[in-house]
Amino acid sequence: MVVYAGQGDARRSMGLLWRAPADPSTRTAPGPKPELSVDLVVETAIEVADEEGMDALSMRAVAQRLGRTAMSLYTYVASKNELIELMYDHAFKEVAETAETHDDPDWRKATTFWATRLWEFYLRHPWTLEVSQARPVLGPNEYRLFESLARVLHGAGLDAAQIRSTYGNLFSLVRGSVQTAAEARRAEAVMGVPEDEWWFTRSAQLEELVPDFAERFPTLTLMSEAGAFSNENESEPYLEQEAWETFRFGLNALLDGVRGRLGVPDART
Repeated sequence: MVVYAGQGDARRSMGLLWRAPADPSTRTAPGPKPELSVDLVVETAIEVADEEGMDALSMRAVAQRLGRTAMSLYTYVASKNELIELMYDHAFKEVAETAETHDDPDWRKATTFWATRLWEFYLRHPWTLEVSQARPVLGPNEYRLFESLARVLHGAGLDAAQIRSTYGNLFSLVRGSVQTAAEARRAEAVMGVPEDEWWFTRSAQLEELVPDFAERFPTLTLMSEAGAFSNENESEPYLEQEAWETFRFGLNALLDGVRGRLGVPDART
């Protein structure tokens, strides 16, 4: 499932994201204060998505948690798509605040901290990976997260274009690698088969059905014999470990490249 932001009224959606003052012409007559709020609706929707996934998210599901009808939510949020935009940016508040308050003079350590916190964020809120970056939400917390990294990279000496490209590559690296880890966590619940059992069953079939596998794929066979595909920590899913190792390798390789652009030594993490 891919969700594209920005499908509703642009002024209304952006106004809610940024909590802009209401247009005086749209204000209603004085009356009792509403029992709900945009923030409460959004936070409840995040709970639904965190616990049950994006497929379970609906105005009805959120309303049931609040003890209301689905129609009552439209006073605060115009549509499910608008709700997802608000959820996405609101969820990013936690990682943005963490990144903003982290103060490390070593640019590489600070960047590694930023990327690692983003990885952990996605595993806590895997539904955010379904919101496409092709049409970003453009909310305040997205910008806060970008600003926190841009400040570090600017301080390290990168120019504006290099900061933009480094941010884009880091963001894509984290999202791409953590996607596998997030899906590995959900696969057993969806398929009803533990990861180890799934791999064992299919590996056994390969050995039986493809007896010349080693001859056809000699490099992969050498890698396997060298332990490249072994599960060193059996308490964690293999694919999640592999995704983490891929992320760390890619992060260090990317930061090595940034260091080369800077032309100055730094401390390795």
